[in-house]
Amino acid sequence: MIETLAKDMAFYIAELERRKTISQGTQKEADAQHSKGRLTARERIELLFDPGTFMEIDSLVMPRFETYLGGKESRFGDGVVTGFGLINGRYAGAAAQDASVMGGSLGEMHANKIVKVMRMALEYGCPFIALNDSGGARIQEGVDSLGGYARIFDANCEASGVIPQLSVIMGPCAGGAVYSPALTDFVFMTQSSYMFITGPEVVKSVMQENLSLEELGGGQMHAQESGVCHFLTGDDHDCINKVRTLLSYLPSNNQEDPPYIPPVDDAARLTTELEQIVPVDPYKPYDVRQVIASVVDDGRFFEVHQLWAENMVVGFARLNGYVVGIVANQPMFLAGCIDIKASVKAAHFIRICDAYNVPIITLQDVPGFLPGKDQEYGGIIRNGARMIYAYSEATVPKLMVILRKSYGGAYCVMSSKGLRGDLLYAYPNAEIAVMGAEGAVNILFRGELKAADDPTAKRKELVEDYQKKFNNPYVAAARGLIDDVIQPRDTRRALIQGLELTLSKRERHVSRKHGISPA
Repeated sequence: MIETLAKDMAFYIAELERRKTISQGTQKEADAQHSKGRLTARERIELLFDPGTFMEIDSLVMPRFETYLGGKESRFGDGVVTGFGLINGRYAGAAAQDASVMGGSLGEMHANKIVKVMRMALEYGCPFIALNDSGGARIQEGVDSLGGYARIFDANCEASGVIPQLSVIMGPCAGGAVYSPALTDFVFMTQSSYMFITGPEVVKSVMQENLSLEELGGGQMHAQESGVCHFLTGDDHDCINKVRTLLSYLPSNNQEDPPYIPPVDDAARLTTELEQIVPVDPYKPYDVRQVIASVVDDGRFFEVHQLWAENMVVGFARLNGYVVGIVANQPMFLAGCIDIKASVKAAHFIRICDAYNVPIITLQDVPGFLPGKDQEYGGIIRNGARMIYAYSEATVPKLMVILRKSYGGAYCVMSSKGLRGDLLYAYPNAEIAVMGAEGAVNILFRGELKAADDPTAKRKELVEDYQKKFNNPYVAAARGLIDDVIQPRDTRRALIQGLELTLSKRERHVSRKHGISPA
């Protein structure tokens, strides 16, 4: 009797192992993926999670239809690997599409697997990472495939601002599939991946435009032109390493604080180099990344949207071990002016920081909003309003340092006291005014300049007088609109002291269903 039971159990175990083996795919399929310079879905999962921690779920799911088109045998798992594991010692959920199964196309059960792990991640309060490598909707499943996309979009919306959601594009992502990444917090793309609503052939037939995959929807294009891609990476290894790095700055969910790492860097370290990095000459450019590196722990700055809207720099760093989000004008591009793209870039990043309890440090050196017909026609008014809304809505600690220029409406919109900025500092050379001295004198004293015997000398005199009376940080300090004027060497120390004071901040808005962010 015992021998019979043992034999019977061996039979069932063998059947289980057979099915599990099928779900793993074949070496031939792996070789085909490797020939494209890409890893398999399971290899990506192994890289993403801490070794030996991934727990797969739904590996034996099958599509409702028994065969593929052409009568090929179905694959267990239905073309997507889903489950949970540890990343940097904290739990996360993931779904990795398997391009070797019908091109990674999405059908009903494929979608159900993704939605299931997303909703589990939401319930358990851990991040969700989607590894996209798919030819799009599974045509033979028709509306069931389309309905699957809609359920994924709905799950994205439900989880938005509650758990971090990351989309990683590691192959094709076309048609309706692109909207799930667009609904997530961050999008990574490899150099060999692409995203578009309609492919080159359709564009050619409808618009008579000849475009390659890369020109129409490649990672470089989305990182530089559209802004869809937050992180452009090399290969799969580089991409997944950056995903793990980003998660080290984010909490598991919106009820937790970001991970604190005991600092090695000295909190009282002076930043004397800033006296040379930030020029006194208001017209001389400099790289604000050097300012950031000088101030933050160990000079480490994880930049977001590095190649898009380069006149605004955003990203994550640490101050005395605490995660902060940095928003900074970049004088190297457009003199640091705020344009449409910069407004959208900053607003999105600020809202992410606020959702996940990340304090915001603003480094301001801005001559104003970028003028011109293209900006006005493109909607600088409504897009600029997005940044105002984001700063006003944010309840996390908001600290700002005015490094040099702070003119006009640009002063107002970037973490000013009027938008409930917590602690505002300015350098002694800062210029805080409606506009620069030259422009102000030309408007205010047009008549005097015209009547002067020596207009050039008179203009110089009036500019110097304007600078002395208005265009300096002391007028704002006298009104309490900035909290202190500091030396550049004290920047790190002042920000750390201010940050640690405001970490206990608790601010709530009036009760409402939700605000209406500018379109």
